Amino acid sequence: MLVDLFTSLTAALTHSPEIAIGAAFVWGVLSVILSPCHIACIPLIVGFIDGQGNISTGRAFVLSLLFGLGILITIGIIGLITALAGRMMGDIGGWGNYFVAVVFFAVGLNLLGILPLPFMEGGANPNYKRKGFLAAFVLGLIFGIALGPCTFAYMATMLGIVFSMASAQIVLAMSLLAAFAVGHCAVLVLAGTFTEMVQHYLQWSENSKGAVILKKICGVLVILGGVYLIALNWI
Repeated sequence: MLVDLFTSLTAALTHSPEIAIGAAFVWGVLSVILSPCHIACIPLIVGFIDGQGNISTGRAFVLSLLFGLGILITIGIIGLITALAGRMMGDIGGWGNYFVAVVFFAVGLNLLGILPLPFMEGGANPNYKRKGFLAAFVLGLIFGIALGPCTFAYMATMLGIVFSMASAQIVLAMSLLAAFAVGHCAVLVLAGTFTEMVQHYLQWSENSKGAVILKKICGVLVILGGVYLIALNWI
């Protein structure tokens, strides 16, 4: 079924610009929700937003967007560097996975309340607003290191089509990449923003029982994401 879906999306990329851009957007969404590497980012951003306390929907949206942009920037840089080095795009080797797995573990332990990480915690600190934005962006940059290989595995077919049309239809080629990026970020932005909306509806604070349980669940899932990254080096 998934093979048929991606086959249809591949065919759609060669249709009219409107259909092709829509297919690229869907491809970006699927690159997150169908990838074990990317799916760990959802509990991470949910836990991060949950730990910010009582924040506005707009702030949750911006934090989630900065996290997603950080991921995309790192993926783009790694893709360029590895391509110029003659390696498979996004292939950073096993040590990159170990590095990001350690970060996964640290963030997961923080969400479980075991390891204090000041940049992950909001609360009443009046100076935290700017730091929170920076923390979300930096987290995205770091997690993008591990997501490169997974992302380019999903993008391989689309990149082939984009590169083939770039010389004659550069605007369309760039539009397809932009649509993929928007779809890729949309899942994370939706997850983070929806988390705040649920908290607001349920009138949760960062110390509410439901919020604490949600953070712990996210912490376990993020740690499992780190375990998966390490397991990749042994498969």
